[in-house]
Amino acid sequence: MKNFTPCLWFDHQAEEAATFYTALFPNSHIVHIALFGKAEAQASGRPLGSVMTVAFELDGHDFLALNGGPAFTLSPATSFFVACQTQQEIDRYWDAFADGDRTMECGWVTDRFGVSWQVVPAQLGEWMQDPATCERVMAALITMQKLDLPTLQRAAHAV
Repeated sequence: MKNFTPCLWFDHQAEEAATFYTALFPNSHIVHIALFGKAEAQASGRPLGSVMTVAFELDGHDFLALNGGPAFTLSPATSFFVACQTQQEIDRYWDAFADGDRTMECGWVTDRFGVSWQVVPAQLGEWMQDPATCERVMAALITMQKLDLPTLQRAAHAV
């Protein structure tokens, strides 16, 4: 049983964002789109019949996108960790999310909808368990924006 679902607040791009994410991640799809009915439209000031929420699934994980208006915005304080097996996977996600100059150090990137992602090697958690390996990997990682898996692997396995 799944007990929680992240809800992403957008101004008006919920359907566009959900469509983008479900096309990008494998085994993903839009589950349901709910429209603003009369009561919801009156309460929110949103157009009657416009998209209110989009329930979607990304590779087995439930999400909800809400068109809540401009009152709140997303920030890098909350991000989604994308664990990648290969450099090609890192490149694919990073390039899809990167839009202009919204990249940051250590594999963080903010997409065109304002959602922040950490595009990292799947082995990162394992590398962080040993203090010496962690030190070497982090010394390499903090110099990068998009992560270079071969360089991080060399740092992890250096003696």
